[in-house]
Amino acid sequence: MKKIFILLFFAVFACREKQTLVDIVTEKGTITIKLYEKEAPKTCKNFLKLAKQGFYDGLTFHRVVKDFVIQGGDPTGTGRGGPGYTLPAEISPNLKHIKGAVAMARLPDTVNPQRRSSGSQFYICLKDNFFLDGKYTIFGQVVQGMDVCEKISPGDKIIKIRKK
Repeated sequence: MKKIFILLFFAVFACREKQTLVDIVTEKGTITIKLYEKEAPKTCKNFLKLAKQGFYDGLTFHRVVKDFVIQGGDPTGTGRGGPGYTLPAEISPNLKHIKGAVAMARLPDTVNPQRRSSGSQFYICLKDNFFLDGKYTIFGQVVQGMDVCEKISPGDKIIKIRKK
């Protein structure tokens, strides 16, 4: 019986998915997110690449809408900038725009019918926004620091984004 328990314990432990955690360090505090690498592998890889390169360091949250979202990742600070490319949509029916969801911004369907994501701009939901489901690539979830998200004001800086 003891051997079965030990085998079961190791089987469960070995099957657990590895979670990638990322810290978004801001002027108001740190926001920790877990990435959904299985559901949005290209988006997560791109986000981690830009973070490692320091792309996000010093950028601002250019869009803050109370009880809706905070948005950052635009090097121009206007909502129109990015790294010079877009990403394919990785929209998962299993992921929802719940409070703390982290997703990629994009241009509207009228000019972007494939719903390609911005190369760098992301937003964090300040509350459930289910009307966005199926329209944007969700690639993460806030696991710590939601209180920090709620303190962000337009122009607040992202000091750095780093993998934990």
